[in-house]
Amino acid sequence: MIKKIAVSVCLLFALVNFAQEGTSSPYSFYGIGDVKFKGTAEIRSMGGVTMFPDSIHLNIQNPASYAALQYTTFTIGGSLSSTTLETETQKENADRASLEYFAVGLPMGKLAAAFGLLPYSSVGYKVRSESTVTGLPSNHQFTGTGGINKAFLGISYQLSKKFSVGAEAAYNFGRIETQSLQTIDGVQLGSREINVSDIGGFSFTAGMMYQGKFNEKLNFFSGLSYATQGNLRSQNEREVAVVQIFTTGGHGVVDQENVDVDDTTLKVPSKLTFGAGLGENQKWMIGAEVSHLQSGGQNNRFNDIGNVSFENGMRYSVGGYFIPKYNSFTSYLSRVTYRAGLKYEETGLVINNKSIDDAGFSLGVGLPVGGTFSNINIGFEYGKRGTVYGGLVRETYANVIIGFSFNDRWFVKSKYD
Repeated sequence: MIKKIAVSVCLLFALVNFAQEGTSSPYSFYGIGDVKFKGTAEIRSMGGVTMFPDSIHLNIQNPASYAALQYTTFTIGGSLSSTTLETETQKENADRASLEYFAVGLPMGKLAAAFGLLPYSSVGYKVRSESTVTGLPSNHQFTGTGGINKAFLGISYQLSKKFSVGAEAAYNFGRIETQSLQTIDGVQLGSREINVSDIGGFSFTAGMMYQGKFNEKLNFFSGLSYATQGNLRSQNEREVAVVQIFTTGGHGVVDQENVDVDDTTLKVPSKLTFGAGLGENQKWMIGAEVSHLQSGGQNNRFNDIGNVSFENGMRYSVGGYFIPKYNSFTSYLSRVTYRAGLKYEETGLVINNKSIDDAGFSLGVGLPVGGTFSNINIGFEYGKRGTVYGGLVRETYANVIIGFSFNDRWFVKSKYD
């Protein structure tokens, strides 16, 4: 059954993933866009900590975790996001629904593999500003769509019962289109600029995980992963046009011209993550994690964007889970996994000399499905990013993440003919 589900959803995901608008953040204009993937539903429900080995959930962020899988695991997730965008004088709301990830994990003894597809970053914004040109009111509209998708293949090997290593190769690809339209009140003609970038390139990740006894009752967990810097080739095009403004609100092209612009190389920053935690098997776990993002050398798709720079980023996470009684026959709620976490992130983006930071908390539950090892994971995130000072935007977001983890045995040797 899981095989049929995997094939059907894979086709659906491939179609929808290229068309969705996964963010409403004006900060997605910069760099490679708003980094979309921050973990599966169960990981995000714990603040983003990733060092826990798991036999029935696929941890996409550390390839060394694949070796802990006991069953073939098919996982897919999506999110509903509501964001309040606020400046010193205005406030707007935006809602988005998007697919977050699709992946399959295949345990094969001490060796395990995983592959999947996910939206790595997303561009999606609509911003309007007003100014004065030669004494007349002027309107400026900015829109952006697109993003970068990531197709990955990883392997993991269990060196011993306590230690595993893994590696992953990924191809990042996508298209980003941004548009600006300027009009002046009482003037029939306006100007429009469209920038299009086709992006592609490889990136690599390596990881290791350790699990051992802290004492007779407690287990100790730790994980380390390193994502190398990825260089993405951005083939850029620019079109400028004189447009006629219609009274109905639209516009038509009067004259247009393609402008030569340089192709650029975008950098996906390298990322070093380390975490450690304690817990009891099938009962509870708690851990902390820190990530260093080498984003100081990151750049924009076009070289003529001012008032923005990049610095190295940091991310701090604390989280865990609790299961009252995983094998209870009388109480379903006792078999539910309860999760919670906190996070604080220095994103590395600096606009108008203001660093853009992100802080929030998360809650979630893992709901068992029938008498199987499959489960539904539901998480809730609430946080704030950015600031209203310096002419910037503060985003207050509430995200609901829903993930499905289907588990089955694919590679079982027949005992009877």
